[in-house]
Amino acid sequence: MQVRFARHTERLDEVVRFYGEGLGLPELGRFEDHDGYSGVFFGLPGTNAHLEFTSGGRHDAPSPHPETLLVLYLGDADAVEELRKRIGAQPIASANPYWNAHGITVADPDGFRIVLVAEPAPQS
Repeated sequence: MQVRFARHTERLDEVVRFYGEGLGLPELGRFEDHDGYSGVFFGLPGTNAHLEFTSGGRHDAPSPHPETLLVLYLGDADAVEELRKRIGAQPIASANPYWNAHGITVADPDGFRIVLVAEPAPQS
């Protein structure tokens, strides 16, 4: 099984720059005006999962929720700070105090939250 998380946006170009150039996620593909939709999908390093962003269609983009998080385990504090500087985002308080103690939370152009964690990912 392979997993792809998809989210609609009304700021596709800004979101693609943020996740691609900013966070450094590898772009795996894109499509233009496919049945009224355009989109880009990224790989999530260390996984077989994809993150897809689409625009178009008849529905509005979803509203961000403070508990909807993408958590990226970067492995060390220098990597977190380098990434935070590259995206130019100021840290924001996380709704869950755990993430305030274990990471830095930033928002993407749509206001969805990403937690940058200096620790290695937990092993299953």
